[in-house]
Amino acid sequence: MVLPRKMRTLPTPSELPYDKTSAISIFDYSKGLLEKSLREFVWEGYVPKQGKGALGQMVENIYFFLETNSNPASDFSEAGLELKCTPLKHGTKAQYLIKERLVCNMMDYFEVAKQDFEHSHFFLKCQLLLILFYLHQADCDKLDLEFIFSVLWRLPEKDLLIIRHDYETIREKVLRGEAHLLSEGDTEYLGACRKGQKGDEPVLQPYSTERANKRAFSLKPAYMRTVLEYIHAQGEKAVVNYTYQVKDVQLFEAEELRTHSFDDILLDRLNQHIGKSYLELCDFLGKRYDNDKSKYAHISSKLIDPAIGNVNLSEEFKKAGLQLKTIRIETDGSIRESMSFENIDYQEIYDNDYWPDSRLYEVFSGRFLFVLFKPDGGELTYTNRKGVTIHEKTYALDRAFFWTMPQEDLLVAEEYWENIRQCVINNHIDPKYFFKLQDHKHFHVRPKAKVATDLAENPNGGYAKKYCYWFNNEYIQKIERENR
Repeated sequence: MVLPRKMRTLPTPSELPYDKTSAISIFDYSKGLLEKSLREFVWEGYVPKQGKGALGQMVENIYFFLETNSNPASDFSEAGLELKCTPLKHGTKAQYLIKERLVCNMMDYFEVAKQDFEHSHFFLKCQLLLILFYLHQADCDKLDLEFIFSVLWRLPEKDLLIIRHDYETIREKVLRGEAHLLSEGDTEYLGACRKGQKGDEPVLQPYSTERANKRAFSLKPAYMRTVLEYIHAQGEKAVVNYTYQVKDVQLFEAEELRTHSFDDILLDRLNQHIGKSYLELCDFLGKRYDNDKSKYAHISSKLIDPAIGNVNLSEEFKKAGLQLKTIRIETDGSIRESMSFENIDYQEIYDNDYWPDSRLYEVFSGRFLFVLFKPDGGELTYTNRKGVTIHEKTYALDRAFFWTMPQEDLLVAEEYWENIRQCVINNHIDPKYFFKLQDHKHFHVRPKAKVATDLAENPNGGYAKKYCYWFNNEYIQKIERENR
């Protein structure tokens, strides 16, 4: 049934073009919005909503004929379905990319303190989501934004177990009067993201006189990236997730997560091998000795799961945005090597003027699993590509720990990002303009050796050399020292 779009009153339940009690019916109806904008459906006299959440409210009003309300129940309560709209952006190769985290609901610290996970607004509203992806366009009227994908996403059982632990981690911090210390790096899939505008006043929290930043529960950008990957894998415009099949290697089974936390499982798999040398670890895994520069990262991944070469590519690590990084400590306790990250996406940093929405913020505010090795007195001998015999000392597994960047260091990271952004905007893409190792500011910019001559698109036109983000070796030393 096609409803007249000049009507000013909401249709009766029998007139709705979908069955409000059926998630499948609502999902099927949502497909009619794909490759279109709300402009094609808005009726005369409709007053557009304003503000950051305005698009979702207008989709409810204009397309689904729902009234805007503050009801804590899900949007389609009779179907147990919550509607969410989230932006995509174009990557350098015209593919669609996730632009930001998916905000689920605002945090009321006083309510969080009272509610366990099963009684939380998130659990009651967000187990089944109708997610509409639209293409972000700066300075575009919200009525003209084009919708690209529609997905009916039921949170898998295993994800809910991890999210439950995330929620309790956040809640425990609130109960300790530490809401002002919350960070997105505290958790795996469910984040406590910053909300509000620059300059917003912090809000009250229970159990402390310290005010805390406004925050919301959100599914992290890394998690949403896996949702988008799943959509691309289906090769169609709309997906129902009742037959969700994961292609990435999975590290855990749901049964494990019912009795042990994400962190405990990973640390246990590593800790049982503490003290073993690289050669002993290779023998234990039935793996040949390796002269590759990344051999300690490879062996760490194999200890977590022998079926995977790089644990960062597992389903759980990808959804969490968790990164495994290895550190080699020398005999005198020093750390000689700085730590590299991904290449700078010049277009992304040019387009985005808000630090919490930046790619670097996602990387640096995420969680890290550091695996440390120390010299064991052994030696690995091999012949390199030039036929030269190399004698290389080996290291033993020393310890492993999870780490999240402290707020005071994130402030330095923001300065680092601002410096890079201004350099890109001013077309000063050269190491002499960036933070340098000798500046002793925790971070610096330089190329990775193998990509020193590679070029990337420059938003100012033409191409520029590729440079990447780095932790200074002295900053890694500080992290190691504080986590002994």
